[in-house]
Amino acid sequence: MVFKKTSLILSLMILLIQMTSGQILKPVKWKISTEKINEKEYFLVFKADISKGWTVYSQYTSDEGPVPTAITYEDKSGVSLVGKATEKGYKKEGPDPLFDNVMVVKFLDKAPFIIKQKVKVTDSTKPVVGYLTFMTCDNNKCLPPEDVEFSLSFDAPAKANATKTESPSATIKPEGEATAGVVVTGSTPDTAKTDTNATVASSGATAELKTTAKIENGVIDQMIPGLFTTFRNPKASCDDGGVVNSGYLWTFFFGFLGGLFALLTPCVFPMIPITVSFFTKDTRRKGWVNGLIYGISIIVIYVVLGLLITAVFGPEALNRLSTNWIANTLFFIIFIVFAFSFFGFYEITLPSSWSTKSDQMADKGGLLGIFFMAFTLALVSFSCTGPIIGSALVTAASKGEYLGPFLVMFGFSLALALPFGLFAAFPAWLNSLPKSGSWMNSVKVVLGFLELALALKFLSVADMTNHWGFLRYELFMGLWILVFIAMAIYLFGFIKFPHDSPLKKLTITRKSFGALAVIASLYLAYGFTINKETNNYNALSLMSGLAPPANYNFFLPSQEVNADIKMKYPSYTKCANNIDCFKDYYEGLSYARETGKPMLLDFTGYGCVNCRKTEEHIWVDDEIRNSLNTEVVLVSLYVDDDKKLPETLVSKARGNKIRNIGNLWADFQIVNFEQNSQPLYVMVDPKSEQVLTQPRPFKEGIEGYNTFLKCGKQAYTSK
Repeated sequence: MVFKKTSLILSLMILLIQMTSGQILKPVKWKISTEKINEKEYFLVFKADISKGWTVYSQYTSDEGPVPTAITYEDKSGVSLVGKATEKGYKKEGPDPLFDNVMVVKFLDKAPFIIKQKVKVTDSTKPVVGYLTFMTCDNNKCLPPEDVEFSLSFDAPAKANATKTESPSATIKPEGEATAGVVVTGSTPDTAKTDTNATVASSGATAELKTTAKIENGVIDQMIPGLFTTFRNPKASCDDGGVVNSGYLWTFFFGFLGGLFALLTPCVFPMIPITVSFFTKDTRRKGWVNGLIYGISIIVIYVVLGLLITAVFGPEALNRLSTNWIANTLFFIIFIVFAFSFFGFYEITLPSSWSTKSDQMADKGGLLGIFFMAFTLALVSFSCTGPIIGSALVTAASKGEYLGPFLVMFGFSLALALPFGLFAAFPAWLNSLPKSGSWMNSVKVVLGFLELALALKFLSVADMTNHWGFLRYELFMGLWILVFIAMAIYLFGFIKFPHDSPLKKLTITRKSFGALAVIASLYLAYGFTINKETNNYNALSLMSGLAPPANYNFFLPSQEVNADIKMKYPSYTKCANNIDCFKDYYEGLSYARETGKPMLLDFTGYGCVNCRKTEEHIWVDDEIRNSLNTEVVLVSLYVDDDKKLPETLVSKARGNKIRNIGNLWADFQIVNFEQNSQPLYVMVDPKSEQVLTQPRPFKEGIEGYNTFLKCGKQAYTSK
C-alpha cells in the first residue's frame, strides 16, 4: 500500500509545473445524463470524475465554508421534481482546515461523485435546462466555483449528443462533458442586450462596476490586451528569491529537533555508551560497520513506523485528526497525561513482554540481531519518545499524504541514530559525554512543560472548530506565558517534582535554560502589544500555526475606512491586517490613476488557505504592510464571491456563464493571466494596464515578497 503512493512526489511535480507554466487546472469532469425508470419517471444523473487528491463538496454541506454543489433549474416546466436529490460516492465529514475548520461534507477521488434527482415528466417535448455549480479543492488550495450547463431531453435522447451553441459575439465552449440524453449549452441569456460600456453590480449590493469590457448580446469580453500581452514578458524581470514548499524543510527540522530532545531523555541517553561499548568489542572497522548498521536500523524502524501509521489509518486520517474537534480534545487530554508522566507522577510503558521478545531476537547476533537491538531501543524508550513522535506525526500530516510523515520521522530517527554511528566510529568521544544523572530527569520535566503548551494547541483547534469561542488569542497566549514562567521557576530550583534529586547548586546549563524560559515568556508577552496602525495584536512569527489568529480575540474592534473614498468607490474596504483595499478592479484602477500609484492585483478567495498564509505571515511585516497601504493600490479580487450579478453574462473567451462576482473575477484572471489558482499577485501599471514584473504565485518568505514589491514599484517609476 505504501509503495503505491510513491507517485505522490511525481504528482506534486506535475502540479507545480502546471501552476508555474500557467496551465488551467481542470481536476473534475462532469457527465450529465438521464436514466429511465418508466415512461413517466426518470433520474437526472450528475456524475463527477474527480482527479487524484481533489474533493468536491456535497449539496448539503455548510455554506459557511466552501461553495456547496448546487443544481439550478432555469426551465423545468416539463417535469416536476420528486423528493430531494441523493448523493453517492466516497464521502467524508468533518472540519476542513481550508475554511477555518468549518464542518463540511465532501466527496473524495476514490469513487465518482454521483447526484441523482428523480423527476416526473409532464411534457416530454420540453427539455430540462439549467446549470450545476461546484467548487473543488485539494489539501492546499481551492479553485473558483464553476458552472456546468445542461439541457436534458426526454423525447429523443438518441439525438441528444454533446453540442455547443454559437453566439453572434462569441464561440461558446461546453464546460462539462455530456452523455446520451444531455446537451451542454452556452446560449446567451434571454435578457441579452448591447452595451459597450455596461454596468454590472459589484460585491457591494449598491456598488457599480464601471467596466470598459464590451458586453454585446449578453457576452462579456474581459480581455485587456495590455495585461495579456505583458504578463509573460513584463517590463522588469526580477528574481524575488522566493522558495516554494520550503515548509518541507521545516517539517524535517521539526522531526530532527524532536530526535535531539529524545536523545537527552533518561530512556535513551544511558543507552549510548552501553550500545557503543558492545560494538567496540570487535575490531575498530567491524565496530564502525555495526554502529552504522545500528543507526540505519533506527532510521528504517522509525520511518516505517510513521508510514505504517499513515497507511493503516488512511492517507488523510492524520490530517483529519489534526482538525477534528473530538480528536483534538482527546489529544489535549492525552498530552496532559503525558505531561504529568514526564513530571514523574506515574510511568507509561509498553508491555514488558514486547521488549523481552525483541531482546531475545537481538541475542542471535548478525545483521538481524543488530536490527532487533535497535527495535528494542524503540520499545523501551517509548515512554520518552512516544509523545514526541505523536505530536510530530500530527503536525506533519498536513504536509502531504506520506511525504510529511516520512520527512518528520526521517529527521527524528536521523537525530536519534547519529550518536550511535559516530561514537561507534570514534569511541574515544565517549569520554566527552556527560555522565547520566539527575539532569536527565530535568530534561523530562522540561519536556513535560512543553507537552502542556502543545496540549493547549490541540484544545485551541477544538475551540475554533466547534465555535466554542473561549480559547481566543489572549487566553491562549496568557496560558503559554504561565507555562514558561513555571518552567523558569522549576529550572531556578524553586519547585521540584517526585523524581528530582536534591538540588545543591544551580549549574550554568540549568541557569542558561532558565534564562531562555524567561526570555520565551517575555517574547510571548510581546504578542500582547498592539500595532496602532493595524489596531491588532502583533502576532508572533514563531507562534504561527500554534496560537489562534490574532484577529480571533476578545477585546479589539476593527477599523473604519476613509468615508470620502468609500462614498466615491463603494468596494473600498479593509482587508487583512486592516490594510486598505478595493474589491473591484475598475474602481482600483480609477483610484490608482488618481493617486499615481501602481496597482497590486490580489487574486484571492475566502476559501484560499495559502492566501491566508500570505496575509498572516508576510503582509504583517511592517515594511510590506506600509508599502501595501501607502505605495501601491491593493485590489483584492475574490474568485469565490457568490453575490449575484443583475443579469447572467457569458464569457466571450471561454464560453462560461458568469452569474456572480466570483465568476466575474475568476474569468478575468483566466482570460488575462491564463491561471485559475490562487493566490496570484500581479503588479500593474494603471496608466497603460501593463504588467510590471512577473506575477507571483504562493511562495513563503518575507524577503522574496518584499523583493517582488520593490521590483514592481521600481519598474513603475522608471521611464
